[in-house]
Amino acid sequence: MKKTDLIDTLIHQGQRKRLVDELKHKGIQSDAVLSAMNAVPRQWFFPKDFEQFIYRDAAFPIDHGQTISQPYTVAYQTELLGISRGDKVLEIGTGSGYQAAVLLAMGAEVYSVEYILPLLQKADGIFKAMGSQIHLFHGDGTLGLPSHAPFDAIVVTAGAPSVPETYVKQLKVGGKLVIPVGDQSDEQKMMRITKVSATQTKTEILQDCKFVPLKGTLGWK
Repeated sequence: MKKTDLIDTLIHQGQRKRLVDELKHKGIQSDAVLSAMNAVPRQWFFPKDFEQFIYRDAAFPIDHGQTISQPYTVAYQTELLGISRGDKVLEIGTGSGYQAAVLLAMGAEVYSVEYILPLLQKADGIFKAMGSQIHLFHGDGTLGLPSHAPFDAIVVTAGAPSVPETYVKQLKVGGKLVIPVGDQSDEQKMMRITKVSATQTKTEILQDCKFVPLKGTLGWK
């Protein structure tokens, strides 16, 4: 992607504003999250030729059997992280790059791992055109990114069979992990795990959700 491809018309901006109002109505309360969602042009990460669906609050298929997440889900997971500007955040599953772009708009230092190389390469092209400073890695996201740990927050954008202990180990004390967990055929649960101390965690089981399967050593086979 070239910088000249990064088009954001007044129509796009108006659609985005309506989407943000919808997210607020659905319960997203963080002004910082809503501002970030309003700042990120979703069309830059969206499949071409589907203009009418860009700002619909729904997930949409992208390449390699993956999806660009529903905007509400992106906002909800981001809000659960409770991040502040300058926080070091690990994303598992770069996908289209949309979630990472929202985290960047929040002022986070973002590290993102993607299992599927062509998806990572496409996202990398978008971020380079944007001039964004992001750390992208190709590899097994279920192992986290131990060489760059610890992190203030970790967000997982694919459904896991269970919570990999690797993520908890790579959190700072006080850090939060947000991850969808559950069987592939049934509804999953969004979970938030806070690292209370070096040896203790607090687990919250939250909304039902549905994500593509987490790939890798500790994911779905």
